[in-house]
Amino acid sequence: MVGMPDPHRMALPELSTVWLRAFLEVVRHGSFTVAARTLGWTQSAVSRQISSLEAALGGGPLFDRLPRGVRLTEAGRALVPYAESVAEALHGARRELAALREGAHGRLRFGAFATADAALVPRALAAFRDRCPGVRVTREEGLTPALLERLGTGHLDLAVVSTTGRAALEPYALRHLLDESLYVAVPAGHPLSGRGGPVRLGELADADWVSGSARPDGTLLDAALREGFRPRVAHVVAEWTAKQGYVAAGLGVALVPALAASSVRPDVVLLPVRDEDAPARAVYAATERGRSLTPAAEVFVTALREAATAMRRRATRS
Repeated sequence: MVGMPDPHRMALPELSTVWLRAFLEVVRHGSFTVAARTLGWTQSAVSRQISSLEAALGGGPLFDRLPRGVRLTEAGRALVPYAESVAEALHGARRELAALREGAHGRLRFGAFATADAALVPRALAAFRDRCPGVRVTREEGLTPALLERLGTGHLDLAVVSTTGRAALEPYALRHLLDESLYVAVPAGHPLSGRGGPVRLGELADADWVSGSARPDGTLLDAALREGFRPRVAHVVAEWTAKQGYVAAGLGVALVPALAASSVRPDVVLLPVRDEDAPARAVYAATERGRSLTPAAEVFVTALREAATAMRRRATRS
């Protein structure tokens, strides 16, 4: 058929890189003996490699064997630039792979939920930048279910996710980072603001709430459902800084995970929530199960764990 490639022309010759290495050393030195000495081989071993290369390329000689050394034939001169190109390509591949292993090159695509971006992720990312300054980083923010979907379709290498939202985490490889407790944010001057100790959410059953969703199910406000009341969500506000503004203005109270506690404004008071029946919210670095971590992602996971450890220590001291 016109235009179809000839399968015989498309087939790659079966060449050994050892043959090409021996060929280039002989070219460089003009002698089988010197090439063998440079390579640490015997002269007969070099001769066998060249013979194998000649046979693989059709049987014609690549060198004229002379009384004093060897000289390239026309076929040998034609082969030299191709052999050098293959050698340089292999050296380039080795350099590139070494750079990837060392975090000098490559990319990192990750996502995180909003409150992880308040402290955990920035600290980890700063450490990562110091260790891998040449890696291209792209970041996405979203809720855990959306991040997991992006992870599953190959758009992310890693996602920082939590157990909030009842997302199905089983299909993913999870690396535990931390467990975080909950606080309730109230405006300064609120009747409970001076208590200092833990509060039960039932004490705020009649309060207006500021939440990222009108429905408490599958959100942090699941804690209120466990206390036996359905919170009245007066204001739906997704962004944490804006939530603080609503609380500070006396428009409602809000639940705050420990990851966001360090960035609270001074006119908002955080009170620890007492909820013995609730498991702490777990935070993980998630990857697609069965998929190898890139070298950059491995470094980032290490940085996330270090940042999480530092945050736990700081919380314990305070």
